[in-house]
Amino acid sequence: MEDDQFEDAEGNQAENEEFLPNSEGKKPMRFTDFEGKTSFGMSVFNLGNAIMGSGILGLAYAMANTGIILFLFLLSAVAALSSYSIHLLLKASGVVGIRAYEQLGLRAFGTPGKMAAGIAITLQNIGAMSSYLYIVKSEFPLVIQAFLKTDSATDMWYLNGNYLVVLVSVTIILPLALMKQLGECFLPFLICVIYKKFHISCPFEDYVFNSTAALHHSNISETAYTIPILAFAFVCHPEVLPIYTELRNPTQRRMQHVSNISILVMYTMYFLAALFGYLTFYDNVEAELLHTYSRIDPYDTLMLCVRLAVLTAVTLTVPIVLFPVRRAFQQMLFPNKTFNWLRHIAIAVTLLTFINILVIFAPNILPIFGIIGATSAPCLIFIFPAIFYIRIVPKDVEPMHSTPKIVAACFACLGFLFMIMSLSFIIIDWTTGSNNAGSGH
Repeated sequence: MEDDQFEDAEGNQAENEEFLPNSEGKKPMRFTDFEGKTSFGMSVFNLGNAIMGSGILGLAYAMANTGIILFLFLLSAVAALSSYSIHLLLKASGVVGIRAYEQLGLRAFGTPGKMAAGIAITLQNIGAMSSYLYIVKSEFPLVIQAFLKTDSATDMWYLNGNYLVVLVSVTIILPLALMKQLGECFLPFLICVIYKKFHISCPFEDYVFNSTAALHHSNISETAYTIPILAFAFVCHPEVLPIYTELRNPTQRRMQHVSNISILVMYTMYFLAALFGYLTFYDNVEAELLHTYSRIDPYDTLMLCVRLAVLTAVTLTVPIVLFPVRRAFQQMLFPNKTFNWLRHIAIAVTLLTFINILVIFAPNILPIFGIIGATSAPCLIFIFPAIFYIRIVPKDVEPMHSTPKIVAACFACLGFLFMIMSLSFIIIDWTTGSNNAGSGH
């Protein structure tokens, strides 16, 4: 059965409510009626790739503000809760045979549910694109500086990150936004962070005296960003159901194993990146870890290679992330319109312009991690999977007073509490002007 029979986001037909269309009075088709081609291992890789992103760059900063033990506890909690929320999504999708996150919202709460899920996914993707372009703004001047062996104080336009991010957006990202999807990889960054820990002697004398105190150092305003950063780093839930669809021999148990292994691998990588990044710089680590290395040797060859790898990854990933955002706008604003090149290009240009403005005026990457990690991330990880599960799973299968639904309700409440507390602390931090991210503590 051709793909456009069940997913035509930009055609003249409204999006189907079911995963596959029901024709000629036949039984509605479910996940098991679609023959997936993707192996278990490749599914683990695909979901891991969906999890991995720019959030890894902020984890060392989060550890510097909480200490190793508290950070490990919070990282473990977010990873475990992410796995549980995927369990809820799989249970709900198994009942109705739907493969799209937004369609679960539609089945659970009608159009408002679909709109809420679509807005949360859109906000999350805009945050991801903003963080990627901030990395371009932050790291691209350092790459040019290393190649040209120039002084960072040189007042040349090609060392100005604001100019460079606009240039990259116009010449590379915008053309790619109209093409097929590409991929990303932050593994070279992790390898380099571990390697550099054993080859960098602390360049700041106060490291020796503050290293022990740093394990206990934190304040409310800085620690407030920790959980949003972690939540931002673990969002993969909108991609779970499509990956489930393509899984060979798909069952809920098999897909849960895929999710658990992917989360465990990313959990390990995140902890190693945070630990070795923190142990290299202690409480002088910046909100964007990669940028911290430029304070030691801006011409370091290894770091130059890593910067080039990361810049290539994030630059090529922005069009990938822009694609579902544009599709969401098409579905929300023009649900029954036929494809139009002018509208297609206008949405991409508008999105990129808006994101470039955000990046240019952002003082550092921390507000991006904080706002997105405190708004869309808890919705996608905690709140929506729980309330979709409660609403979709029939009462005759699991009554409202059953243990699974009570736990799911508590899970949703936890998400609301986390969102309110995180936003409150971030707002307090902004109003008091105590945010010193990007230049140490």
